[in-house]
Amino acid sequence: MTEAETKSGILRDADVWSGGINIAGWRRGGAGERSVVEPATGAVLGMVGLASVEDVDRAAARAVEAQKEWAARKPEDRAAVLRRAGQLWEEHAGEVGDWIVREAGSVPAKAGLEVHTAAAECFEGAALSTAPAGEVLATNEERWSFARRRPVGVVSVIAPFNFPLILAIRAVAPALALGNAVLLKPDPRTAVSGGVSIMRIFEDAGLPQGLLSLLPGGADVGAALVEHPAVRVIAFTGSTRAGRIIGETAGRLLKRAHLELGGNNAMIVLPGVDLAAAASAAAFGSYLHQGQICMTTGRHLVHTDVYDAYVDALAEKARNLPVGDPAREAVALGPIIDTHERDRIDTVVRNAVDAGARLVAGGQPAGAGYLPTVLADVQPDNPAWRQEIFGPVAPVMRFSTVDEAVALANDSDYGLSASILGDVGMAMQIADRLESGKVHVNEQTVSDEAYAPFGGVKDSGNGGRVGGATANLDAFTETQWVTLRSSIAPYPF
Repeated sequence: MTEAETKSGILRDADVWSGGINIAGWRRGGAGERSVVEPATGAVLGMVGLASVEDVDRAAARAVEAQKEWAARKPEDRAAVLRRAGQLWEEHAGEVGDWIVREAGSVPAKAGLEVHTAAAECFEGAALSTAPAGEVLATNEERWSFARRRPVGVVSVIAPFNFPLILAIRAVAPALALGNAVLLKPDPRTAVSGGVSIMRIFEDAGLPQGLLSLLPGGADVGAALVEHPAVRVIAFTGSTRAGRIIGETAGRLLKRAHLELGGNNAMIVLPGVDLAAAASAAAFGSYLHQGQICMTTGRHLVHTDVYDAYVDALAEKARNLPVGDPAREAVALGPIIDTHERDRIDTVVRNAVDAGARLVAGGQPAGAGYLPTVLADVQPDNPAWRQEIFGPVAPVMRFSTVDEAVALANDSDYGLSASILGDVGMAMQIADRLESGKVHVNEQTVSDEAYAPFGGVKDSGNGGRVGGATANLDAFTETQWVTLRSSIAPYPF
């Protein structure tokens, strides 16, 4: 970034937010600062603040007070803030997108999608502010009986590094729109893209202070955001291991936890498929954002009639996808988020080959990134087939019958997303039998919209908890029963 670029704009005005957290205003965090590191080069892009457990206490206290006034506001007032936030995302799309490219290692198209989706989430939130918030119930008494939606109060949002903006804003926007306060903890590695940007947008949109707090931090801060008595709902996106801990804690404390966790998503390729189109879809599903997506196509189930040709076509795609620095080169894949994750992916690939997989393409680091990889002839017990790799690796297995394909697809601890390529009639029969939160016919496995419920089953989470009016209302409101009589009811006492 040039000197001129760092001095103006919602994020370029770093003097406002550099090295700070936000609790009703920018301040130093109790846990100090952290460098913002560009994964492609190792360059330091800036500084963010780190929160302490004591900061969580302060933020929660401010949130409780601010939420009462916010919930009492006219719905059109809340909607106006959300609409303005959506407009600001559009106005600052280039600037925020540049940060996502450099901080998260995203290619520009993926960064643009994130900002576009952030705007959509805010516009949808504006509409949610005035959505029907109850129903008239039948009753045997001489009264009116209603069920109405009320804000839960304070919501904790804990988001990961891979889609830092989308995976935070999709909970932040509807929670605020419905009259709640939010405590936001982004991954410290992407705290600008997934935290500072959201804070700055809502500040400029006119959100009252204290309603949204920015609290990047470690595991102690995450635990405090789950356990604090003021927090009634936790929206978490991340690993299954961490999600289990949060779910167990929330259950003990009688809180709701909305958990969007890992995935090992199957793509079923049917006989007679258009191989060129299938290879393109498969490459996109496995290699978008270096495979660092919970919905990444992690298992390719291919009918034996087209298996060899499919492997060749996918490998050809993989060999021709350039890997590099998306801020400086026209590449298809950027860096892995850090060297630890890159080396872990390499270990998984090596172990897969040792277990009998055939390496057809890729299979090694490429600077800060990893080459798009194809592993053929994988067996069900291969580690690359059983686990979520979270890297640009496409394990491929053959099947002979529809029953075999369904059994193999469902033979997983995960159930987030699934894809079927080929004949629609056959795909419909398969879709009805898949254990998955999402099923896409003639698309790959990665898809998300602000208007659709999002979530998984089994180790992928506890169902669709965000996206669309129904899911968002269920996630961020409580249902209250209200009755009304024209005069005091008679009682026998």
